[in-house]
Amino acid sequence: MKLWDKGISIDKKIEKFTVGNDRELDMHLVEYDLLASKAHAKMLGEVGILTSEEVAAIEIELDKLQQQFENGTFQIEEDFEDVHSKIEFELTKVLGDTGKKIHTARSRNDQVLVAMQLYFKENLLEISAKTKQLIDVLLGLADTHQEKLLPGYTHLQVAMPSSFGLWFSAYAELLIDDLYLMEAGLKVVDQNPLGSAAGYGSSFPIDRDFTTKELGFSTLKYNVVAAQLGRGKCERTVTANISSVANTLARFAMDICLYMSQNFDFISFPDELTTGSSIMPHKKNPDVFELIRGKCNKLQSIANEMILITNNLPSGYHRDYQLIKENSMYAVENIKEVLDIFIHSIALVKVKDIDLQDEKYKYLFTVDSINDLVMQGKSFREAYQVIGGEVQDGTYKAVEGKKHSHLGSKDNLALEEIKKKKDEV
Repeated sequence: MKLWDKGISIDKKIEKFTVGNDRELDMHLVEYDLLASKAHAKMLGEVGILTSEEVAAIEIELDKLQQQFENGTFQIEEDFEDVHSKIEFELTKVLGDTGKKIHTARSRNDQVLVAMQLYFKENLLEISAKTKQLIDVLLGLADTHQEKLLPGYTHLQVAMPSSFGLWFSAYAELLIDDLYLMEAGLKVVDQNPLGSAAGYGSSFPIDRDFTTKELGFSTLKYNVVAAQLGRGKCERTVTANISSVANTLARFAMDICLYMSQNFDFISFPDELTTGSSIMPHKKNPDVFELIRGKCNKLQSIANEMILITNNLPSGYHRDYQLIKENSMYAVENIKEVLDIFIHSIALVKVKDIDLQDEKYKYLFTVDSINDLVMQGKSFREAYQVIGGEVQDGTYKAVEGKKHSHLGSKDNLALEEIKKKKDEV
């Protein structure tokens, strides 16, 4: 069944090319199209286009289809282009002409827009919740290991003293920035586009405020052309939000891969989280975090793809939009999986004791030594030259144990303040 069928057969090659893999992708949209169809039917009843009996009958059948979806028996067979045509077919099969009325005052473009935005809205909330869960794990690790020193690096050269508490909580606070972006992204998708039809509205006296409340949208996308132009805008926004989270996780994963290597040897994981080599029996490879890094870099590319496909399209609907569905959904589903595995894995990290007397760390405390001289009355430039001279002639002796007391430093992590920021998002 095709919603645009006018009784003319279409070339099979063309049909296969234009339908693509919508049937598989639309299994993610079933519950959202059912919700939107129910809201639309109730609205048609409110404005007198459907009778109360017709609305009740449609609701019953939509609930049956929802039950099928929940128990895993709902299918979109090859006879159908997408979930929208499948649902209308099932309604028509049982209800006859009443089922056919469900498409009154809406277009398939309309249906795709509202289903995708409901999908994005729910999933951004889920991604945000998983991100908050990861932040809590990291803040817990920061609290547990806040006293354990960790060499800090710039240019991959030993630089200044840091701590595991500082490292864990740094990524926790970076993830809060990602939550801010998701909060903005949620506002973009949380606008009801239903009623824009093919992009120019309808001559039917529909009530768009009714469907906005019924579907739980915060507001309405009032201008019908703007609603249609939202196709692509929402995908760009959501994948950009996901890209931001992915960037943070990719950088964190890279740190973990470095810190697990024997040259650093700062952390380890249980054997069951690592893999071995087919020829080197000593290997414990960080495959999980290497895959996280690779997947997150792939996810970051999707936002750019959304821009390239949509950035020069004029107003109105274009079939190009079909191409942004697959990878925007890929981004959503994969970032959830990555967050789940990161939460599971990082909670099992083993923090090691680092021997800071090792020769390679002998200049870790030079800045603290300079600061000590400044506190004794020397100018910073003079103190820098004194310690620099000691480094050059090999007489420098580190003085460990200097506290960094200011807010947000290794000895004053501000964990409660970071948690408060997270809770306020």
